[in-house]
Amino acid sequence: MSEKGTYILHLQLDTPRELTIGKRGTFPLAAGWYAYVGSAFGLGGLRGRLGHHLSVVSRPHWHIDYLRQAAMVVEIWYVVSPVRYEHQWAAVLQHLSGASMPVPRFGASDCDCPSHLFYFEAAPSLMQVGQALGEVEVMKWPQG
Repeated sequence: MSEKGTYILHLQLDTPRELTIGKRGTFPLAAGWYAYVGSAFGLGGLRGRLGHHLSVVSRPHWHIDYLRQAAMVVEIWYVVSPVRYEHQWAAVLQHLSGASMPVPRFGASDCDCPSHLFYFEAAPSLMQVGQALGEVEVMKWPQG
């Protein structure tokens, strides 16, 4: 999985809490499900980026690192592709039923997207997201 691609981290936050996200400030986060869209087009590709997201966070670097200190990564949905789907996928998630943006511009400081983080009271299904994405077949980790 050292190939390049786009991914969605599917995280669960068990209890509501306030979370400080670097210099962005402190935000109230509800218990529930979070979907974070990212891409991996650097040297390590998906393997390197997802390895970072699954490791213990000692010194947060990206916005998502702060959330990962409080929420657990349950699944990763990804596609291996030279096409960067990050912004398209963020737009799709934003318009799914029940989606909200708990932190404006989260993970989107280098683009025009309103956010790359979306909250759902109930977990969205891979099938629902895959249908909304259309032509892209999304794979899941862990398998099963």
